[in-house]
Amino acid sequence: MPGNLQVWFVQTGIHGINDGWLSVWLFRSATLMGYESVEQAADVLRLAQIGLPVITGLLEKYGLVCEQVATDIAIPGSFWGDEEAGLIKNSLLVRSDTPIHSILHEACHYICMTPQRREGLHTDAGGDYQEENGVCYLQIQLAGHLPTVGCNRLMQDMDVWGYSFRLGSTRAWFETDADDAFQWLLERGLIDPSGQPSWKLRNGDL
Repeated sequence: MPGNLQVWFVQTGIHGINDGWLSVWLFRSATLMGYESVEQAADVLRLAQIGLPVITGLLEKYGLVCEQVATDIAIPGSFWGDEEAGLIKNSLLVRSDTPIHSILHEACHYICMTPQRREGLHTDAGGDYQEENGVCYLQIQLAGHLPTVGCNRLMQDMDVWGYSFRLGSTRAWFETDADDAFQWLLERGLIDPSGQPSWKLRNGDL
């Protein structure tokens, strides 16, 4: 079993993975952490605080179209439901209350998946545990290109929301336990040797 696979999946798993272990456990909702609502659980950055144009300017480099829906409707294509971002083909669907970490996480699923999966994408991004680790790494790096967010704030928000790593925090994982995620992204041309985004989509089965 790879070195940083540690935390077991909850409910239906992470984007279609039904059993196994993973370095990160994404909680389905704040109620799993002992809170009555997401609002009580998380003081995290949300779309309303930074604005759609900032997100659009970043993600259009990948051919993603960001669409904001009304706050009183369910987000189409949302795997987790509630205020979490949705994916339908190359459309990333959000509301004003969607957390930035959720937007970047779903965007990175789109970036990291194979072209075949991207063509039929609707709600469930799929992928394996190695891809999920890559997604988590890349979303942190993309946050560094959002001046109003930054890597440090995104890692803080990931901790608050309930991403759980075996070393106890997102920062500890990112700085000391994410070599396999780095290598996975590098081999697929999604980051450069310094770890920065290449602004390219995964374009093969590798």
